[in-house]
Amino acid sequence: MPVTVVVGAQWGDEGKAKVIDLLAKEHPVVARYQGGHNAGHTVVVGNEKYALQLTPSGVFYDSVTPVIANGVVVDLPTLFNEIDTLTSRGINCDKLKVSTRAHLIFPWHQSHDALAEEARGDHKIGTTLKGIGPAYADKSRRVGIQAGAVADIDSFAAAVRQRCESENVLITQAGGVPVDVDETVTRFTDLGRRLQPYLCDTVNFLHDELANGSAILLEGAQATFLDLDHGTYPYVTSSNPTAGGACAGTGLGPRDIDRVVGITKSYTTRVGAGPFPTELTDELGERLVDIGREFGTVTGRRRRAGWLDCVMLRHAVRLNSLTELAVTKLDVLDSFETIRVCTGYRIDGKEVANYPDLPEVLDRAEPVYTELAGWQCDSTNARTSDDLPLQAHALIRLIEEQVGVSVRIIGVGAERDDYVLWGSQA
Repeated sequence: MPVTVVVGAQWGDEGKAKVIDLLAKEHPVVARYQGGHNAGHTVVVGNEKYALQLTPSGVFYDSVTPVIANGVVVDLPTLFNEIDTLTSRGINCDKLKVSTRAHLIFPWHQSHDALAEEARGDHKIGTTLKGIGPAYADKSRRVGIQAGAVADIDSFAAAVRQRCESENVLITQAGGVPVDVDETVTRFTDLGRRLQPYLCDTVNFLHDELANGSAILLEGAQATFLDLDHGTYPYVTSSNPTAGGACAGTGLGPRDIDRVVGITKSYTTRVGAGPFPTELTDELGERLVDIGREFGTVTGRRRRAGWLDCVMLRHAVRLNSLTELAVTKLDVLDSFETIRVCTGYRIDGKEVANYPDLPEVLDRAEPVYTELAGWQCDSTNARTSDDLPLQAHALIRLIEEQVGVSVRIIGVGAERDDYVLWGSQA
Protein backbone atom coordinates (compact mmCIF):
# COMPACT_ATOMS: atom_id res chain seq x y z
CA MET A 1 0.00 0.00 0.00
CA PRO A 2 1.26 3.50 -0.77
CA VAL A 3 2.91 6.13 1.38
CA THR A 4 1.76 9.57 0.27
CA VAL A 5 3.50 12.83 1.20
CA VAL A 6 1.63 16.13 1.10
CA VAL A 7 3.90 19.16 0.86
CA GLY A 8 3.32 22.86 0.33
CA ALA A 9 4.80 23.98 -2.99
CA GLN A 10 5.00 27.69 -2.20
CA TRP A 11 5.66 29.72 1.00
CA GLY A 12 3.01 28.00 3.10
CA ASP A 13 -0.69 28.62 3.73
CA GLU A 14 -1.60 26.76 0.54
CA GLY A 15 -4.57 24.96 2.07
CA LYS A 16 -2.80 21.68 2.83
CA ALA A 17 -5.29 20.75 5.56
CA LYS A 18 -8.17 20.63 3.08
CA VAL A 19 -6.28 18.27 0.80
CA ILE A 20 -4.99 16.18 3.71
CA ASP A 21 -8.53 15.91 5.05
CA LEU A 22 -9.68 14.66 1.63
CA LEU A 23 -6.85 12.14 1.31
CA ALA A 24 -7.10 10.96 4.93
CA LYS A 25 -10.25 9.02 4.03
CA GLU A 26 -8.01 6.62 2.11
CA HIS A 27 -5.18 6.45 4.68
CA PRO A 28 -5.69 4.84 8.11
CA VAL A 29 -2.50 6.52 9.41
CA VAL A 30 -1.76 10.24 9.08
CA ALA A 31 1.61 11.44 10.43
CA ARG A 32 2.96 14.95 10.88
CA TYR A 33 6.70 14.87 10.12
CA GLN A 34 8.22 18.27 11.03
CA GLY A 35 7.58 21.78 12.33
CA GLY A 36 5.74 22.83 15.44
CA HIS A 37 2.83 24.96 16.56
CA ASN A 38 3.94 27.77 14.26
CA ALA A 39 1.92 26.05 11.52
CA GLY A 40 -1.82 26.51 11.23
CA HIS A 41 -4.10 24.08 9.38
CA THR A 42 -7.76 25.00 9.01
CA VAL A 43 -10.44 22.42 8.22
CA VAL A 44 -14.10 23.36 7.74
CA VAL A 45 -16.58 20.57 8.53
CA GLY A 46 -20.18 21.63 8.01
CA ASN A 47 -20.70 24.74 10.11
CA GLU A 48 -17.65 24.01 12.23
CA LYS A 49 -14.19 25.46 11.62
CA TYR A 50 -11.20 23.73 13.22
CA ALA A 51 -7.77 25.38 13.42
CA LEU A 52 -5.04 22.84 14.09
CA GLN A 53 -1.45 23.61 15.00
CA LEU A 54 0.00 20.28 16.10
CA THR A 55 -2.61 17.54 15.78
CA PRO A 56 -2.51 15.85 12.35
CA SER A 57 -5.52 16.66 10.19
CA GLY A 58 -6.63 13.02 10.02
CA VAL A 59 -7.93 13.30 13.60
CA PHE A 60 -11.41 14.04 12.22
CA TYR A 61 -11.82 10.44 11.05
CA ASP A 62 -12.44 7.69 13.62
CA SER A 63 -10.69 5.28 11.26
CA VAL A 64 -7.43 7.27 11.31
CA THR A 65 -4.55 7.02 13.76
CA PRO A 66 -2.89 10.47 13.94
CA VAL A 67 0.85 10.47 14.62
CA ILE A 68 3.25 13.23 15.69
CA ALA A 69 6.58 11.90 14.48
CA ASN A 70 10.24 12.34 15.48
CA GLY A 71 10.87 15.46 13.43
CA VAL A 72 8.21 17.60 15.13
CA VAL A 73 8.95 19.96 18.03
CA VAL A 74 6.06 19.81 20.50
CA ASP A 75 4.75 22.58 22.72
CA LEU A 76 2.83 20.66 25.40
CA PRO A 77 0.53 23.52 26.49
CA THR A 78 -0.56 24.01 22.88
CA LEU A 79 -0.96 20.28 22.27
CA PHE A 80 -3.23 19.72 25.25
CA ASN A 81 -5.19 22.91 24.67
CA GLU A 82 -5.84 21.60 21.16
CA ILE A 83 -6.79 18.14 22.42
CA ASP A 84 -9.15 19.64 25.00
CA THR A 85 -10.77 21.90 22.40
CA LEU A 86 -11.24 19.04 19.92
CA THR A 87 -12.60 16.73 22.63
CA SER A 88 -15.08 19.38 23.80
CA ARG A 89 -16.36 19.54 20.22
CA GLY A 90 -16.85 15.79 19.94
CA ILE A 91 -13.57 14.83 18.25
CA ASN A 92 -11.90 11.79 19.84
CA CYS A 93 -8.13 12.20 20.24
CA ASP A 94 -7.46 8.98 22.16
CA LYS A 95 -5.68 7.34 19.21
CA LEU A 96 -3.11 10.14 18.91
CA LYS A 97 0.48 8.93 19.12
CA VAL A 98 3.44 11.17 19.98
CA SER A 99 6.96 10.04 19.18
CA THR A 100 9.23 9.43 22.15
CA ARG A 101 11.93 11.13 20.09
CA ALA A 102 10.05 14.33 19.27
CA HIS A 103 11.68 17.29 21.02
CA LEU A 104 9.79 19.47 23.48
CA ILE A 105 9.48 23.25 23.49
CA PHE A 106 9.82 25.15 26.78
CA PRO A 107 9.31 28.77 27.86
CA TRP A 108 13.02 29.55 27.56
CA HIS A 109 12.85 28.74 23.86
CA GLN A 110 10.15 31.37 23.40
CA SER A 111 12.19 33.89 25.40
CA HIS A 112 15.25 33.31 23.21
CA ASP A 113 13.08 33.57 20.08
CA ALA A 114 11.71 36.97 21.10
CA LEU A 115 15.12 38.31 22.19
CA ALA A 116 16.79 37.21 18.94
CA GLU A 117 14.05 38.74 16.78
CA GLU A 118 14.18 42.01 18.70
CA ALA A 119 17.96 42.13 18.29
CA ARG A 120 17.57 42.00 14.50
CA GLY A 121 16.04 45.47 14.48
CA ASP A 122 14.93 46.39 10.98
CA HIS A 123 16.05 43.02 9.61
CA LYS A 124 13.55 40.80 11.40
CA ILE A 125 12.93 37.36 9.90
CA GLY A 126 9.26 37.37 10.86
CA THR A 127 9.35 34.38 13.21
CA THR A 128 6.10 33.51 14.98
CA LEU A 129 7.94 33.76 18.35
CA LYS A 130 6.74 30.27 19.28
CA GLY A 131 10.22 29.02 20.19
CA ILE A 132 10.50 26.72 17.18
CA GLY A 133 13.96 27.80 16.02
CA PRO A 134 15.56 27.72 19.50
CA ALA A 135 14.04 24.27 20.13
CA TYR A 136 15.54 22.93 16.91
CA ALA A 137 18.83 24.66 17.83
CA ASP A 138 18.86 22.81 21.16
CA LYS A 139 18.18 19.59 19.27
CA SER A 140 21.21 20.25 17.05
CA ARG A 141 23.33 21.22 20.08
CA ARG A 142 22.27 17.93 21.68
CA VAL A 143 20.89 19.59 24.80
CA GLY A 144 17.17 19.26 24.01
CA ILE A 145 14.66 17.23 25.98
CA GLN A 146 12.76 14.55 24.10
CA ALA A 147 9.14 13.61 24.75
CA GLY A 148 10.17 10.15 25.89
CA ALA A 149 11.89 11.70 28.91
CA VAL A 150 8.49 12.04 30.62
CA ALA A 151 8.38 8.25 31.11
CA ASP A 152 10.55 8.86 34.20
CA ILE A 153 8.79 11.89 35.61
CA ASP A 154 11.30 12.59 38.41
CA SER A 155 14.23 12.53 36.00
CA PHE A 156 12.23 14.69 33.60
CA ALA A 157 11.51 17.29 36.30
CA ALA A 158 15.20 17.42 37.21
CA ALA A 159 16.17 17.90 33.56
CA VAL A 160 13.67 20.72 33.12
CA ARG A 161 14.98 22.46 36.24
CA GLN A 162 18.60 22.15 35.15
CA ARG A 163 17.91 23.41 31.63
CA CYS A 164 15.73 26.27 32.87
CA GLU A 165 18.38 27.48 35.31
CA SER A 166 21.10 27.29 32.64
CA GLU A 167 19.01 29.15 30.05
CA ASN A 168 18.03 31.86 32.55
CA VAL A 169 21.69 32.88 32.74
CA LEU A 170 21.75 33.47 28.99
CA ILE A 171 18.34 35.17 28.96
CA THR A 172 19.42 37.57 31.71
CA GLN A 173 22.68 38.34 29.92
CA ALA A 174 20.69 39.19 26.79
CA GLY A 175 18.51 41.62 28.74
CA GLY A 176 15.46 39.40 29.02
CA VAL A 177 13.26 38.42 31.94
CA PRO A 178 14.25 35.05 33.43
CA VAL A 179 11.77 32.20 33.32
CA ASP A 180 10.12 31.22 36.63
CA VAL A 181 11.93 27.96 37.37
CA ASP A 182 9.60 26.49 39.99
CA GLU A 183 6.46 27.35 38.03
CA THR A 184 7.93 25.86 34.85
CA VAL A 185 8.99 22.64 36.56
CA THR A 186 5.58 22.20 38.20
CA ARG A 187 3.65 22.97 35.05
CA PHE A 188 5.69 20.75 32.75
CA THR A 189 5.79 17.91 35.24
CA ASP A 190 1.99 17.89 35.20
CA LEU A 191 1.96 18.10 31.41
CA GLY A 192 4.56 15.33 31.21
CA ARG A 193 2.36 12.98 33.23
CA ARG A 194 -0.50 13.77 30.90
CA LEU A 195 1.68 13.04 27.86
CA GLN A 196 2.66 9.54 29.02
CA PRO A 197 -0.35 7.65 27.53
CA TYR A 198 0.29 9.17 24.10
CA LEU A 199 3.96 8.16 23.88
CA CYS A 200 4.91 5.75 21.11
CA ASP A 201 7.92 4.41 19.25
CA THR A 202 6.45 5.90 16.09
CA VAL A 203 9.22 4.70 13.75
CA ASN A 204 8.48 1.05 14.42
CA PHE A 205 4.75 1.77 14.57
CA LEU A 206 4.79 3.28 11.07
CA HIS A 207 6.90 0.46 9.63
CA ASP A 208 4.64 -2.14 11.24
CA GLU A 209 1.56 -0.42 9.81
CA LEU A 210 3.17 -0.37 6.38
CA ALA A 211 4.07 -4.06 6.65
CA ASN A 212 0.47 -4.82 7.61
CA GLY A 213 -0.83 -3.14 4.48
CA SER A 214 -1.92 0.23 5.85
CA ALA A 215 -1.70 3.26 3.58
CA ILE A 216 0.13 6.13 5.32
CA LEU A 217 -0.23 9.85 4.70
CA LEU A 218 2.69 12.08 5.71
CA GLU A 219 1.75 15.68 6.43
CA GLY A 220 4.23 18.54 6.30
CA ALA A 221 3.94 21.96 7.88
CA GLN A 222 5.09 25.21 6.23
CA ALA A 223 6.28 24.65 2.65
CA THR A 224 9.05 24.11 0.13
CA PHE A 225 10.35 27.67 -0.01
CA LEU A 226 10.49 27.93 3.76
CA ASP A 227 12.73 24.85 3.92
CA LEU A 228 15.89 25.44 5.96
CA ASP A 229 18.15 24.14 3.18
CA HIS A 230 16.17 25.03 0.05
CA GLY A 231 14.12 28.09 0.97
CA THR A 232 14.79 31.82 0.76
CA TYR A 233 17.34 31.80 3.59
CA PRO A 234 17.36 33.37 6.16
CA TYR A 235 13.61 33.96 5.75
CA VAL A 236 12.85 30.31 6.32
CA THR A 237 11.62 27.93 9.00
CA SER A 238 13.94 25.80 11.15
CA SER A 239 13.21 22.39 9.66
CA ASN A 240 12.75 20.63 6.32
CA PRO A 241 9.15 20.73 5.02
CA THR A 242 10.21 19.25 1.68
CA ALA A 243 9.50 15.60 0.85
CA GLY A 244 13.02 14.62 1.92
CA GLY A 245 12.13 15.88 5.39
CA ALA A 246 9.29 13.37 5.49
CA CYS A 247 11.82 10.54 5.52
CA ALA A 248 14.07 12.16 8.11
CA GLY A 249 11.13 13.15 10.28
CA THR A 250 9.30 9.82 10.30
CA GLY A 251 11.98 7.17 9.81
CA LEU A 252 10.30 5.81 6.69
CA GLY A 253 12.73 5.30 3.82
CA PRO A 254 12.67 7.01 0.40
CA ARG A 255 11.64 3.79 -1.35
CA ASP A 256 8.56 3.58 0.87
CA ILE A 257 7.17 6.74 -0.74
CA ASP A 258 5.46 6.49 -4.11
CA ARG A 259 3.21 9.55 -4.21
CA VAL A 260 4.11 13.18 -3.45
CA VAL A 261 1.28 15.71 -3.72
CA GLY A 262 2.31 19.36 -3.99
CA ILE A 263 -0.20 21.98 -2.87
CA THR A 264 -0.34 25.40 -4.51
CA LYS A 265 -2.83 28.21 -4.42
CA SER A 266 -4.08 29.57 -7.72
CA TYR A 267 -2.03 32.64 -6.79
CA THR A 268 0.89 33.13 -4.37
CA THR A 269 1.20 34.39 -0.79
CA ARG A 270 3.89 34.65 1.82
CA VAL A 271 4.08 35.88 5.41
CA GLY A 272 6.86 38.09 6.72
CA ALA A 273 9.97 39.34 4.98
CA GLY A 274 11.85 37.90 2.04
CA PRO A 275 11.92 38.15 -1.77
CA PHE A 276 8.63 37.73 -3.63
CA PRO A 277 8.92 38.34 -7.41
CA THR A 278 5.18 38.29 -8.25
CA GLU A 279 4.01 40.30 -5.23
CA LEU A 280 1.22 42.79 -5.95
CA THR A 281 1.38 45.90 -3.81
CA ASP A 282 -1.51 47.60 -5.57
CA GLU A 283 -5.31 47.28 -5.53
CA LEU A 284 -5.13 43.84 -7.16
CA GLY A 285 -3.01 42.57 -4.29
CA GLU A 286 -5.49 43.99 -1.78
CA ARG A 287 -8.31 42.21 -3.62
CA LEU A 288 -6.49 38.87 -3.36
CA VAL A 289 -5.94 39.41 0.36
CA ASP A 290 -9.53 40.47 1.02
CA ILE A 291 -11.26 37.83 -1.11
CA GLY A 292 -8.89 35.06 -0.03
CA ARG A 293 -9.03 36.11 3.64
CA GLU A 294 -5.26 36.00 3.70
CA PHE A 295 -4.53 36.29 7.40
CA GLY A 296 -2.45 33.76 9.35
CA THR A 297 -4.26 30.96 11.21
CA VAL A 298 -1.73 31.09 14.08
CA THR A 299 -0.59 34.73 14.13
CA GLY A 300 -3.42 36.60 12.41
CA ARG A 301 -0.79 38.44 10.37
CA ARG A 302 -1.72 39.76 6.94
CA ARG A 303 -0.17 37.78 4.13
CA ARG A 304 1.50 39.34 1.12
CA ALA A 305 -0.16 38.32 -2.15
CA GLY A 306 0.71 38.09 -5.83
CA TRP A 307 0.15 36.16 -9.04
CA LEU A 308 0.90 32.46 -9.41
CA ASP A 309 4.61 31.75 -9.97
CA CYS A 310 5.32 28.71 -12.13
CA VAL A 311 9.08 29.19 -11.87
CA MET A 312 8.70 28.42 -8.17
CA LEU A 313 6.42 25.49 -8.90
CA ARG A 314 8.85 23.95 -11.38
CA HIS A 315 11.56 24.11 -8.71
CA ALA A 316 9.18 22.61 -6.14
CA VAL A 317 8.55 19.71 -8.53
CA ARG A 318 12.32 19.09 -8.72
CA LEU A 319 13.00 19.39 -4.99
CA ASN A 320 10.12 17.14 -3.92
CA SER A 321 9.78 14.74 -6.87
CA LEU A 322 6.15 15.84 -7.04
CA THR A 323 3.91 13.32 -8.73
CA GLU A 324 0.87 15.62 -8.88
CA LEU A 325 -0.50 19.00 -7.87
CA ALA A 326 -3.53 20.18 -5.97
CA VAL A 327 -4.54 23.75 -6.83
CA THR A 328 -6.50 25.43 -4.04
CA LYS A 329 -8.54 28.64 -3.82
CA LEU A 330 -9.41 28.77 -7.50
CA ASP A 331 -12.62 30.55 -6.49
CA VAL A 332 -10.64 33.54 -5.20
CA LEU A 333 -9.98 34.43 -8.85
CA ASP A 334 -13.68 34.33 -9.81
CA SER A 335 -14.08 38.10 -10.12
CA PHE A 336 -10.84 38.94 -11.93
CA GLU A 337 -11.17 40.11 -15.52
CA THR A 338 -7.57 39.17 -16.34
CA ILE A 339 -5.37 36.58 -14.62
CA ARG A 340 -1.60 36.55 -14.89
CA VAL A 341 0.77 33.62 -14.45
CA CYS A 342 4.53 34.02 -14.10
CA THR A 343 6.24 31.63 -16.53
CA GLY A 344 9.80 33.00 -16.33
CA TYR A 345 12.05 35.60 -14.74
CA ARG A 346 14.12 38.43 -16.16
CA ILE A 347 17.23 38.99 -14.05
CA ASP A 348 19.67 41.78 -14.89
CA GLY A 349 18.12 42.00 -18.35
CA LYS A 350 18.41 38.27 -19.09
CA GLU A 351 15.41 35.96 -19.22
CA VAL A 352 15.80 32.77 -17.15
CA ALA A 353 13.57 29.75 -16.66
CA ASN A 354 15.16 28.31 -13.51
CA TYR A 355 14.71 29.40 -9.92
CA PRO A 356 17.79 31.30 -8.60
CA ASP A 357 19.84 29.72 -5.84
CA LEU A 358 20.54 32.99 -4.02
CA PRO A 359 17.81 35.10 -2.36
CA GLU A 360 19.54 38.35 -3.33
CA VAL A 361 19.34 37.29 -6.98
CA LEU A 362 15.69 36.27 -6.56
CA ASP A 363 15.04 39.71 -5.12
CA ARG A 364 16.11 41.22 -8.46
CA ALA A 365 13.93 38.90 -10.52
CA GLU A 366 11.25 40.53 -12.66
CA PRO A 367 8.39 38.18 -13.55
CA VAL A 368 7.61 37.36 -17.16
CA TYR A 369 3.85 36.90 -17.37
CA THR A 370 1.38 35.03 -19.51
CA GLU A 371 -2.04 36.69 -19.43
CA LEU A 372 -5.28 34.75 -19.45
CA ALA A 373 -8.89 35.85 -19.59
CA GLY A 374 -10.74 35.52 -16.29
CA TRP A 375 -14.05 33.71 -16.04
CA GLN A 376 -15.93 36.25 -13.90
CA CYS A 377 -18.49 33.78 -12.62
CA ASP A 378 -19.00 31.71 -9.48
CA SER A 379 -16.94 28.51 -9.41
CA THR A 380 -17.81 27.41 -5.87
CA ASN A 381 -20.58 25.06 -6.96
CA ALA A 382 -18.34 23.15 -9.38
CA ARG A 383 -17.92 19.46 -8.52
CA THR A 384 -16.65 18.08 -11.84
CA SER A 385 -14.30 19.39 -14.50
CA ASP A 386 -17.28 20.02 -16.76
CA ASP A 387 -18.67 22.42 -14.16
CA LEU A 388 -15.64 24.70 -14.35
CA PRO A 389 -15.63 27.56 -16.87
CA LEU A 390 -13.45 27.14 -19.95
CA GLN A 391 -11.17 29.98 -18.84
CA ALA A 392 -10.42 28.03 -15.66
CA HIS A 393 -9.60 25.01 -17.81
CA ALA A 394 -7.08 27.17 -19.66
CA LEU A 395 -5.42 28.18 -16.38
CA ILE A 396 -5.11 24.59 -15.16
CA ARG A 397 -3.71 23.41 -18.48
CA LEU A 398 -1.15 26.23 -18.48
CA ILE A 399 -0.01 25.20 -15.00
CA GLU A 400 0.36 21.57 -16.11
CA GLU A 401 2.32 22.59 -19.21
CA GLN A 402 4.62 24.84 -17.21
CA VAL A 403 5.45 22.49 -14.33
CA GLY A 404 5.35 19.10 -16.07
CA VAL A 405 3.04 17.25 -13.65
CA SER A 406 -0.70 16.79 -13.64
CA VAL A 407 -3.21 18.65 -11.50
CA ARG A 408 -5.45 16.16 -9.65
CA ILE A 409 -7.44 18.24 -7.15
CA ILE A 410 -8.86 21.75 -7.45
CA GLY A 411 -10.19 23.61 -4.43
CA VAL A 412 -13.18 25.87 -5.11
CA GLY A 413 -14.21 27.01 -1.64
CA ALA A 414 -13.62 26.80 2.09
CA GLU A 415 -16.01 23.93 2.84
CA ARG A 416 -14.81 20.36 3.17
CA ASP A 417 -16.54 19.22 -0.04
CA ASP A 418 -15.69 22.27 -2.16
CA TYR A 419 -13.33 20.58 -4.57
CA VAL A 420 -13.11 19.16 -8.07
CA LEU A 421 -11.20 16.06 -9.12
CA TRP A 422 -9.61 17.37 -12.30
CA GLY A 423 -10.60 15.26 -15.27
CA SER A 424 -13.83 14.10 -13.63
CA GLN A 425 -16.92 14.26 -15.81
CA ALA A 426 -20.51 15.15 -14.99
